[in-house]
Amino acid sequence: MTTAELPPRAMDPTRDDRKSAALAAGRVHPDPGARQVHGFVLGQKILRSGQMLQAGASGDRFSPDDEFCPVFFLDGERHKKQRTAIARFFTPKAISTRHRLVMERTTEALLAKLRAAGTARLDELSYILAVAVAAEIIGLTSSDQVKMAKRIEATLFSTRVRSSRRAVRRGAEGITAVNAVRFFLQDVRPAIRARRAQRQNDVISHLIDSGYPDRAILVECMTYAVAGMVTTREFIVMAAWHLFGDGDLRARFVGADTADQNAILEEILRLEPVAAMLHRRADQDVAFDGETAAKGDVLAIDIRAANVDPESVGACPHALDPDRANKQKAVGSFMSFGDGSHRCPGSQVAIAESRIFLDALMRVPGIRLERAPDMTWCDGLMSYELRDAVVACERA
Repeated sequence: MTTAELPPRAMDPTRDDRKSAALAAGRVHPDPGARQVHGFVLGQKILRSGQMLQAGASGDRFSPDDEFCPVFFLDGERHKKQRTAIARFFTPKAISTRHRLVMERTTEALLAKLRAAGTARLDELSYILAVAVAAEIIGLTSSDQVKMAKRIEATLFSTRVRSSRRAVRRGAEGITAVNAVRFFLQDVRPAIRARRAQRQNDVISHLIDSGYPDRAILVECMTYAVAGMVTTREFIVMAAWHLFGDGDLRARFVGADTADQNAILEEILRLEPVAAMLHRRADQDVAFDGETAAKGDVLAIDIRAANVDPESVGACPHALDPDRANKQKAVGSFMSFGDGSHRCPGSQVAIAESRIFLDALMRVPGIRLERAPDMTWCDGLMSYELRDAVVACERA
């Protein structure tokens, strides 16, 4: 049966295909003092407004007046200029001519090891893939990537510490700082040295050409590491969990062309967004339909709520429907990658590497999910984490 011949998925107003919703319901919250926004249309208007600036996500640690402020925390013309400068690393052409080779080569190597062993942890496979792809784009290719992946994970230590005690938080931040220094000395600095000697087509080379000092390059690398490695790891495991648990969906995915596979993945991401909340601060008094914000007010867009807003996503918003975006004439991921000038620049990269890996994984002889993942919540990143999912297959 071809993709076109597969029957439409049955829709039911009571159906809920989400796996992370119950956990997120008790953990997602706006920053103190921020007003929560649930609707998709209003959230989109806020994110697209030039009067609403970046807030949250440790933004208070960086000043827009700093010459080397990370692009993530910039707004206005400076942000537009820097986003334009790095856009070439994330274009469809860059994916098809450069990044795809890394995705396919890494996937082939990972699945060869899986076939040899007969079993593997899915979160470890997805993390190695995400690190390899992001490292190629950033330019972190002058050190052992398996060891680098562990060092990057260690830099997130403080995000997993839940305590109201200042001493505990300070201690966690100190440990994180030590781990960041290790990441710099063993991964970032060697990459900088190599690119000072010979430029490459990557982010670090661009930053060197732009006059960035080593410390500012480290901050950019850590930002990209979280955005491009950690989030993609979680999504690949989540998408695989859905595919393994739904025979019809898996059959459609394996038999689909690239566009339909992307639609399936984006619909899974709509239901299971890795990021949960986006904050924006009003630069001046501003009014939107049904909402006003005085200068200094912070609005928190609830991505999960926006993604199931029936006014924008259509009927049965909690059901997984790969044809939803086409029927709604909308972007398939809806709010999952954000919107406006700060929309995730690597969204197409994330979907492409997820699709390539999952397509190959689902074709492995005898592949099955032997153990479902444990799901926990990371308050620091405001996202779910999936660990210890085990896949098994016929040994080669």
